[in-house]
Amino acid sequence: MKQISSRQNPEIISVAALANAKERAIQKKFIAEGTRTLAALIASPIKLIQLYVNEKMLSTAHGLTAEANITVVSDPVMEKISQSTSASGILGVFAMPDSPAPNQLSAGLVLARIADPGNMGTLIRTAAALNIKSVVVVEGTDPWGPKVVQSSAGTIGSVNIFRLDWAELIKNKSTHKLCALVVSGGKKPQELDTQNSLLVVGSEADGIPDAWISDCEQRMTLPMPGNAESLNAAVAGSIALYVCRIR
Repeated sequence: MKQISSRQNPEIISVAALANAKERAIQKKFIAEGTRTLAALIASPIKLIQLYVNEKMLSTAHGLTAEANITVVSDPVMEKISQSTSASGILGVFAMPDSPAPNQLSAGLVLARIADPGNMGTLIRTAAALNIKSVVVVEGTDPWGPKVVQSSAGTIGSVNIFRLDWAELIKNKSTHKLCALVVSGGKKPQELDTQNSLLVVGSEADGIPDAWISDCEQRMTLPMPGNAESLNAAVAGSIALYVCRIR
């Protein structure tokens, strides 16, 4: 079993660089941490390249993958490659899947300029829980960033991530209807036919651009009988997906 103790090891420098979106795009790899997240990814179609562990987490690593896929590292090395405030002691490097061809798009979820990694990861996790396979990312944060992967609890490996610009989405949505989730002015979920739809959830600060809303066949507003002005993007999107059973 390979062991690495130097923070200057070229392999470790390469892994640490995956914290950067540009480097992830160059290497076509991403990182994930934590036993539950790693277990979900390893069980998915995404390919594990290598698992890095400290001595304390070695037995856990053996329960996840073959010994050939495990590299034991020192605690200082783990601190260098970890993106967590407190390193879990186990980190995986995975092959980043290509974005599927646009003609493979099915009913599902569109994340329009979602900037917060936690919100994006939570929405992906909700989609996976509801067996929604298509998640379209239009601008916004990198879906393969460590915080998104962590917030998805590894379920990002069980959905298809499409990275399209808005014009590409409009061109390739085929018979799928776009349903914009808006704060006000839309219909209640029960008043809409959301079969064969793509639910569009906008950014936390600005929502969906007006021009994009105009391209959507339907608009949905969640009734809020309380005093809240609006809901968090991840909460609103998750509720909308659940009540509509988009599939």
